[in-house]
Amino acid sequence: NVSAGKLGWVAGGNDFQWCFSQVKGAIDEDVAEADIISTVEFNYSGELLATGDKGGRVVIFQHEQESKNRPHLRGEYNVYSTFQSHEPEFDYLKSLEIEEKINKIRWLPQQNAAHFLLSTNDKTIKLWKISERDKRAEGYNLKDEDGRLRDPFRITSLRVPVLMPMDLMVEASPRRIFANAHTYHINSISVNSDHETYLSADDLRINLWHLEITDRSFNIVDIKPANMEELTEVITAAECHPHQCNVFVYSSSKGTIRLCDMRAAALCDRHSKFFEEPEDPSSRSFFSEIISSISDVKFSHSGRYMMTRDYLSVKVWDLNMENRPVETYQVHEYLRSKLCSLYENDCIFDKFECCWNGSDSAIMTGSYNNFFRMFDRNTRRDITLEASRESSKPRATLKPRKVSTGGKRKKDEISVDSLDFNKKILHTAWHPKDNVIAVAATNNLYIFQDKLN
Repeated sequence: NVSAGKLGWVAGGNDFQWCFSQVKGAIDEDVAEADIISTVEFNYSGELLATGDKGGRVVIFQHEQESKNRPHLRGEYNVYSTFQSHEPEFDYLKSLEIEEKINKIRWLPQQNAAHFLLSTNDKTIKLWKISERDKRAEGYNLKDEDGRLRDPFRITSLRVPVLMPMDLMVEASPRRIFANAHTYHINSISVNSDHETYLSADDLRINLWHLEITDRSFNIVDIKPANMEELTEVITAAECHPHQCNVFVYSSSKGTIRLCDMRAAALCDRHSKFFEEPEDPSSRSFFSEIISSISDVKFSHSGRYMMTRDYLSVKVWDLNMENRPVETYQVHEYLRSKLCSLYENDCIFDKFECCWNGSDSAIMTGSYNNFFRMFDRNTRRDITLEASRESSKPRATLKPRKVSTGGKRKKDEISVDSLDFNKKILHTAWHPKDNVIAVAATNNLYIFQDKLN
């Protein structure tokens, strides 16, 4: 594991810098809505990287081994399998269109040669099996090589079918379909550490499923009020603890996080822990409630911490301390003065995700103008990088970007007023072992890695 805990911008000895590795997707100016990437996820080993898009497709990339003649380059990710996971549907009872957009992908830990992943749109979760075939059976008794049935009376001898090599085929097949359990739109799925169950969350309810059982799930959280006019908050994200299969958390639009223990009760409406940072009355404004809504929650790999992303910041919480976060990182504080125009163009409702590196020492999240932010938890230093075609030459080092917040703009700085709010990085993923990151920028997937000198 090559310095998975360090980042290239930390001062000191043999540190590295982030450099461009690959970009996937078309360069067209006119981007088809269906091609916009809606989720990115590495599997447990980091060998596979899956993306889902608004057209209901899942594309899986596989890590190729380094070539001997170019040892300085890590292997690249190449397309391994592409399949249509979800199709658009129509709910005739409610006269509602159900989009095919993939909201989340979650890998299951690998148990055998095949890989399994869960993908979900707004209503239906599917378990997909991705397997390889490089042999086929030949020499059947009852049918010819072209598949036609033979006349049984003409068969004079029996032969044993044999397996013959063939070109490698990667097949994706739906093994389970978990449907009809969510009234509202699914925003999260999370595989439990027992590898047998998983939870799915929508705006008002969280369900617990067994991976083998599709016709029923247990409702473990229900915050729907008897009278919908009394509705004050919704569930925005939920995740299972990485080591304790009885513990999960869910975040709300009010900026709070509830930790629940399934050993305490079958219905976890009463939480075990309640994480909330008291609001500073001096900074209260019309937008306070909107920007405090949590868009993502992620446990650290160690299970000791969790990270939450709201509109302007990322917070790291110690599970043993509920009254305030142990770390707060400002993602784009310079937008605080722009909240009015961000409200008018609906950007204030964008849902940014966040992720940990393999050793929990650094965190990453996205911003506007195709910028993404990294924070080193040990040194408290941070950096802004950009996913753009301009710096997409092989092994080109990523230059840190700076935003000028007023006054005189320095060289190499970009003014707040010239940020492009249509270019946003909502989805990022960090390789579980190495310094390799995947960043989704509209319809393009950028892969960056550390520059090995």
